[in-house]
Amino acid sequence: MLEDFLNSLQNFRRNKMRTFLSLLGIIIGVASVIVIMSMGQSSTAQIEQTFGSNGLDMVTVSAGGFMWRGSSSSITFNESFREKLFAAVPNIKTVWFKNTVSGTISSGEISSSTSATAVETDYMQAYGLQLESGRFFDVTDNVMGTQKIILGSEIASSLFPNGNAVGKNVIMVISSVTFNFEVIGVLKSQTSGMEDASNGCYVTRGFYTKKIVPNANAATVMVQAVSKDKATDVLNAVEEYCTQLAGSDTAVRTMSMQSMLDQMSEITATVSMLLAAIAAISLLVGGIGIMNIMIVTVTERKQEIGIRKALGASPNKIRLQFLIESASITVLGGIAGIILGIGLSFAVEYVRELDFVISTDSCVIAFVFSVFVGIFFGFSPASRAAKLDPVIALSGE
Repeated sequence: MLEDFLNSLQNFRRNKMRTFLSLLGIIIGVASVIVIMSMGQSSTAQIEQTFGSNGLDMVTVSAGGFMWRGSSSSITFNESFREKLFAAVPNIKTVWFKNTVSGTISSGEISSSTSATAVETDYMQAYGLQLESGRFFDVTDNVMGTQKIILGSEIASSLFPNGNAVGKNVIMVISSVTFNFEVIGVLKSQTSGMEDASNGCYVTRGFYTKKIVPNANAATVMVQAVSKDKATDVLNAVEEYCTQLAGSDTAVRTMSMQSMLDQMSEITATVSMLLAAIAAISLLVGGIGIMNIMIVTVTERKQEIGIRKALGASPNKIRLQFLIESASITVLGGIAGIILGIGLSFAVEYVRELDFVISTDSCVIAFVFSVFVGIFFGFSPASRAAKLDPVIALSGE
């Protein structure tokens, strides 16, 4: 086999232009598959970076949409619901209550519209939010309903362009009521799932239920799973429980970052596979070209085939010789295609300003498929050479 491979390389050198044209289809096909798969994986990585890794273990539960006349009432998010949810749904680590209110926040003559999220103790840490300065809310802040506030990075920069926001006071007008807050923390600028860590601000839910909307139920329930791998299971279980509790599948809306990322990744992977399959058609076209070239090669080398058969070469040996030659073309084309595909992928991701991601699996699959194409389309010319009568082959030359 090694000798046949070396002979095939010599034949390629003697017919450089023919060999190059035979390789071209394989090179383009392999490179196209690798580039498309790389772009798909880079897009998936970009989506994950956009949302960040924070909150992947969280499931958001909010009130459902329009209720038809005669349907069951919506679920009330109170302490009773929290206790029942813990008991009914496995793999829950913590259940947090949240409310959001819009208002205008100001410091001196500088003001800005913003939304304040009322959260419970330790929620922000659990969600992965990080502080640039100051501290988070503690249990006392929440229980006493103290007028403390934590600002997002952009809001803090806007209100306090000279920095040092911690310890300063801000005024926030909510529903025409003015509240004075002490800034106890400023968040880092970061990507944190669905939380607005830059433009928003946070107050304690204890303050919200005492001063803004007394004895208010939660508007949003954040269910933390024991791990991000269990988030989708928890989401499905919460949906099922709420449907049974309310007697309606529209009582609540649920969402989790992990399930969204899984769906996006699945869609991206499916589209990439479809595009890669289309690109692989060029491999088949290249295979047809190889078959035509090999037919021409067999015709040109009839005398060589006749001499080998006259010297005792079996049909299987002749068939193997031309199969190896056909496969050698695709091996060389596959290697060149991989190199070209990696180079083009790097260039494309550089222009798109995305992280360069290359899939080893896509390189291996494209290469193996190209070799298979060479063997498959080379089999007919090889069989034709194996069936040649040595007397006819010699006389035909």
